[in-house]
Amino acid sequence: MIKRIFVLLLTTFFLAGTVATLTGCNTVAGAGKDIEQGGKAVKDEANEHK
Repeated sequence: MIKRIFVLLLTTFFLAGTVATLTGCNTVAGAGKDIEQGGKAVKDEANEHK
């Protein structure tokens, strides 16, 4: 019973996060730009710590 509730909660949070992410980006191109900017930030941070 507890396992079923836990799975249900995880599924709910996952779906809510997915919906929030998709509504934050109006288009697939917007999502691509967001991902690209995130990758650039990680790359820049890694270069600072070499």
